[in-house]
Amino acid sequence: PWKYLGLKITARTLVPQKLETISEPQTLADPQSLCGSLNWVRPWLGLTYEDLDPLNNLLRGETELFSPWELTREPKTAMKKAQKALTKRQSHRYQPELPFKFIVLRKLPHLYGLIFQWVKGQRDPLLIIKWVFLSWQRSKAITRPQELIAQLIQKARLRLRELADCHFVCIHLCRNMLTKEMFECLFQENANLQISLDSYNGQISVHAPSHKSFKEFHVIPHRKRSCRPLKALTVFTDAS
Repeated sequence: PWKYLGLKITARTLVPQKLETISEPQTLADPQSLCGSLNWVRPWLGLTYEDLDPLNNLLRGETELFSPWELTREPKTAMKKAQKALTKRQSHRYQPELPFKFIVLRKLPHLYGLIFQWVKGQRDPLLIIKWVFLSWQRSKAITRPQELIAQLIQKARLRLRELADCHFVCIHLCRNMLTKEMFECLFQENANLQISLDSYNGQISVHAPSHKSFKEFHVIPHRKRSCRPLKALTVFTDAS
């Protein structure tokens, strides 16, 4: 393995070099330095802006770098999540003989994407190449969903041209966002999507590849109301 621009590169994988995380920052300069380092490694670790929001919010308000600072519970949780990602996650070096694909993930409005390759016949066919995120601070107060999708596609195509000078063979849009009919209608009427897919000859799919990383689950909260009478004291109140 060798080290280059803060990355540790092996024959197959890329992982960020170990970052020094400050558990108890004393001044504003400490979290500012940490956020800058984490933003640099995010594309290789898949850390979303929602994951780092509590840390980024620390930088708002106070402007003096050496003003006293103290971490609250939420930023500490975000820091632990970042530390776990630094030790557990990695990206892969791309294989020149394989085509590239791109998928848009999550639910609106918190979208991000993944540039990946698919190795058929292997136990884990997914090769994570690079994560793609939208800007943390939006240029507009209200952005339409199709504009967010277009921004991700445009950003991903630019990254791939820089990386391998080629195009995606397939762009996946998860079915919980759009159906095929909805996408075709939006594409005909939305200039942002048309520009983002200019000169694109690959496939557009509303289905994600079968992989655990692309499966979503939703936690259903426990109902506090019982459909059956409880064996308890019934109290009537006058609401007038």
